[in-house]
Amino acid sequence: MALHFENIDDAVELLLKRIPGTLRIGAPLALGKPHRLLNALYRRIENDPSRPMQIYTALSLDPPSAAPGLEQRFLEPFAQRHFGDDFPRLLYAEAMKRDALPAHIQVEEFYMQSGALLRSSQAQRHYTSLNYTQAAAGVAQRGANAILQKVAREPEPIQGKAPRLSLSCNTDTTQDTLDAIHALGLPRPLLVAEVDPELPWIGGTAAVEEDFFDIVVAPPGPYPKLFALPRQPVNDADYAIGLYASALVRDGGTLQIGIGALADALSHALVLRHTDNDRYREVLHALDPELAHHPAVIASGGMGPFAIGLYGCSEMLNEGFKRLVEAGVIRRKVVDDEALMARIARGTANLGDQARLERDGEYLHGAFYLGSPAFYDWLRRLPDDGRHAIGMRRISEINQLYGGHESLERLQRTGSRFFNSCMMATALGDAVSDGLEDGRIVSGVGGQYNFVAMAHALDDARSVLMFRSQRGEGTKAESNVRWNYGHTTIPRHLRDIYIDEYGIADLLNQTDEECVIAMIGITDARFQARLLETAKQSRKLRADFDGEPEWARNTPQRLRETLAPFRKDGTLPDYPLGSDFTEVEQRLVKALGWLKAETATLPKKLRTIGKAVFSSARADDEAMQRMALEKATGFNAWLYAKLLSLALSRTATEA
Repeated sequence: MALHFENIDDAVELLLKRIPGTLRIGAPLALGKPHRLLNALYRRIENDPSRPMQIYTALSLDPPSAAPGLEQRFLEPFAQRHFGDDFPRLLYAEAMKRDALPAHIQVEEFYMQSGALLRSSQAQRHYTSLNYTQAAAGVAQRGANAILQKVAREPEPIQGKAPRLSLSCNTDTTQDTLDAIHALGLPRPLLVAEVDPELPWIGGTAAVEEDFFDIVVAPPGPYPKLFALPRQPVNDADYAIGLYASALVRDGGTLQIGIGALADALSHALVLRHTDNDRYREVLHALDPELAHHPAVIASGGMGPFAIGLYGCSEMLNEGFKRLVEAGVIRRKVVDDEALMARIARGTANLGDQARLERDGEYLHGAFYLGSPAFYDWLRRLPDDGRHAIGMRRISEINQLYGGHESLERLQRTGSRFFNSCMMATALGDAVSDGLEDGRIVSGVGGQYNFVAMAHALDDARSVLMFRSQRGEGTKAESNVRWNYGHTTIPRHLRDIYIDEYGIADLLNQTDEECVIAMIGITDARFQARLLETAKQSRKLRADFDGEPEWARNTPQRLRETLAPFRKDGTLPDYPLGSDFTEVEQRLVKALGWLKAETATLPKKLRTIGKAVFSSARADDEAMQRMALEKATGFNAWLYAKLLSLALSRTATEA
């Protein structure tokens, strides 16, 4: 029987009494962390070295902090509105950023907020490199003696029964961890739930009885907002990548996508393909008139609307899936009945089978979810049939085939396309997704390896790694297609398809020379000659190979000119999945992005400042007011106002 508390501190006191000695705390990644409960526990033992604590988790999300200047003027008002005044920042995460965790408190994460902890020695030293499917076993081997999780309470319980709790946003690892602990013969950890009325209710396998937990804390309101990711603008390179990727998806197949601008672009492209196919084909033809004849598109994809629809099966459900469901792209249902799925695969399903599939089937499976306030509101407001079609599952079910239901999952996951992002790729097919060559971790491997490996294990599946072709600007520009790099996330023996804004490189079952040619073919034209020369010196490319004439088209300017008409008429909007920024903030985001690029080097910075000082650009009064620069006083504020006016005028002209 679960013990119930309203006061979080009382629950913490009981936890400390139940667990003498070292606390070994497991907590879900991202949204499922009970921030208030973890903060109360941290405060209680922060200054008590007699109670050592180890926290095992991932993705400790923290609202962004801005550098002084224009960034701070933009971000602080937005963050206050978006996250709320009372958002409980994780105290251990704040301390870890400063390398200020007490000696008796240690945090081990297997996935970090991207780029946020590169300067933290404590975070880097205690990072644990795990595939997502190994996380539960890793926590079990540490001997976790408590698991703390945020949950939702059933809004309309079954008549005559007590309300259930839902693991909701994080059905990913808790049950797998309990099984792994049991398999090691270790005691069952203390399970503590913090009920958050803001968390959407998800039923099915995410729902558990209250006595699944030992302690249930339901603190009184007011309740902080859920952590929400601001939706970012999608640029030309992102759109080109998403459009190429969308042509590799086969109708009736299975879709996995990640998060970020590339996933947003892919989702928009799939919706455009389904809802305005003529315009979709126009955009693709402008990008590459021969794309319809690309061997990978012919063998693995398509360009027509979705007559059958897709089944979504992804570790993370996000904004893109919301839009795909709303547009009718995600609608192919599956059931956990192997015989029925086999009849569907053979084309022998009867009317009764079809009726059951429609009644009981689910078209979207995930292990955790994370998104914007609009995404959470969508989950809360789903009608019953839509809610029942979404199933939250264990990570061992989503990210691999070998969790005990392989034959069923093979039938469900027909035509799988696994789309993930990487930072860099080598000309021979290695992917660099999570770390730097000096050993520091940017994020983590997460489920990327799992999905790449699954693509090789499933019939008719493809792994697609998407990346932007370059980083940096001007003299600091570098190609993201490298000859080699001092860190590898996905080794080249698992190479499959790579996509950047210049096209598709299909490396599956290709020789090294064929891979080199395909990868240089999607490399920015400025960096091709060096790669060609290195490949020849390394004996991976014949000495008389000169490259293809069309490769010279791989330039940012040509891409910008190609997509300009489609950006202007709204076919490819800046925020395809909606925006958390006001209209004036959207103008400011574009202007600040331009300003960042135009001040990336000292010479460019000096030139830009000179242009701004002598510019006669008319101020955008609304934008200046939003940035508190309408009455700039002092030299710094005056210069900020001049720079911002220049940036706003330039980006308004580009639009």
